[in-house]
Amino acid sequence: MPVALLALAIGAFGIGTTEFVMMGVLPQAAADFGVSIPSAGYLITAYALGVVVGAPLLTAVAVRLPRKTMLLAMMALFTVGNLLFALSPNQELGVLFRFVAGLPHGAFFGAGAVVASSLVEPGNRAKAVSMMFLGLTLANVVGVPLGTLLGQQVGWRATFGVVVLIGLLALVAIARLVPHQGRPAEASLRTELAAFRRPQVWLALAIVTIGMGGVFASLSYVTPMLTDVAGYAPHNVTVLLALAGVGMTIGNLLGGRLADRALMPSLYFALFALAVVLAVFTLTAHSKIGAAITIFAVGVTGFMIGPMMQTRIMQKAGGTPSLVSAAVQSAFNIANSIGAYLGGLVIAGGLGLVAPNLVGAILSVLGLSIAAVSGALDRRAVTAPALAEA
Repeated sequence: MPVALLALAIGAFGIGTTEFVMMGVLPQAAADFGVSIPSAGYLITAYALGVVVGAPLLTAVAVRLPRKTMLLAMMALFTVGNLLFALSPNQELGVLFRFVAGLPHGAFFGAGAVVASSLVEPGNRAKAVSMMFLGLTLANVVGVPLGTLLGQQVGWRATFGVVVLIGLLALVAIARLVPHQGRPAEASLRTELAAFRRPQVWLALAIVTIGMGGVFASLSYVTPMLTDVAGYAPHNVTVLLALAGVGMTIGNLLGGRLADRALMPSLYFALFALAVVLAVFTLTAHSKIGAAITIFAVGVTGFMIGPMMQTRIMQKAGGTPSLVSAAVQSAFNIANSIGAYLGGLVIAGGLGLVAPNLVGAILSVLGLSIAAVSGALDRRAVTAPALAEA
């Protein structure tokens, strides 16, 4: 694999750390700002909103920039946003700067996925994309636990100070390791938007939004599941979340390799396996060993889907993949919101802490159904010309 993928992975590591570590240091930030933990939760919401807004907006604004320039600009904005957040004097500015830090998230991954796939032969493109996303999954294994520990011992501002250093390292790595790529040929906002006229692009976004919603329905409430149902002590949860992160890392790498061999059959398998694992989790959540094994399996099956869908949507976008590639990141964050909302709904309805797993299984099956429709359209597109010739 090209060494330039390391630079992209460093950037992804920083982005993944800043996105998820906020959950680990939320009590410290709430105490520092003098607000309640629910109010401090707006720091998480603001980042997610920044991702949803920034992915299409910044990609559209910078559509004519060379992709290396785009990557550098997005990482610079990410670094500045986190620096300002680390220096925030109050909750209101903290929410604003978290929003700013989230803006470049999707645009960076969108441009990065296009660059990663362009650096290798066609048969290795999904694998190359998965290598970039390796930084994101490793953030859950290393960055988030260590960042949480640092925040608990030194303060949450120190955690985001380290994120700023990671951002600076990524800037240097991208500048030195990513080869210059000329301005995208025939790139314009009109041609990028034209990709959204294709039904397969919308089906791909729907698969991410609904199918991945199943992962987040479960993982959003995994901490109370592990403590109140499985019986783990609170201090053990960090280790178990790191185990889930290991599963995500393996799933991401495995998904990239499977997608290069047979993308749609691999996607069907991943969504089906995810549905089965989430359904099984409703039973294994009552056992310490069973819960540990299953949370690892959720990470593997759920994050196999990421590189598959990033590759799929770039294929269906044709020669203008930047905007739709960035839109996948918006879809992931919408999936996070939908999954968390529906999972919370069934808990509030009195169905118990394991009920979000059933919600997740249902969402995964719905995602599989959408994938089946997308695959059927592929087959129809292949057979229609043959029938016309006959």
